[in-house]
Amino acid sequence: MTQSRTRAQIGALGEQLVVDHLCALGWRVLARNWRCRYGELDVIAFDPGAAALVFIEVKTRTSDQFGGVAQAVSPDKVRRLRRLAGLWLAGQTRSWSQIRIDVLGVRIIPGGAPEISHVLGVG
Repeated sequence: MTQSRTRAQIGALGEQLVVDHLCALGWRVLARNWRCRYGELDVIAFDPGAAALVFIEVKTRTSDQFGGVAQAVSPDKVRRLRRLAGLWLAGQTRSWSQIRIDVLGVRIIPGGAPEISHVLGVG
């Protein structure tokens, strides 16, 4: 089934699965696919357990060919996410005492249930 989907469709499915997962955990999604001239933030959410604003990079895979979640976000990507987070924060009226960047990986396996992995605080 996943072979007939485009990369964009697979990515959108992964993001929706992550949003559903976070909502089930009691998180509040504040924004999705926030864009500016420097790039995009996939999901911005509030983690009530940690009282933290979280900028989330979603990585969706249909195989392990390109490595796992830990290999998916390079130091350059973390720097870009930090810059984007700063730009998003600059446009907000509220301040946040705790801020972090997480990566959520979604592995979509044909015929199987999607697997979600969560790496906290990558940057």
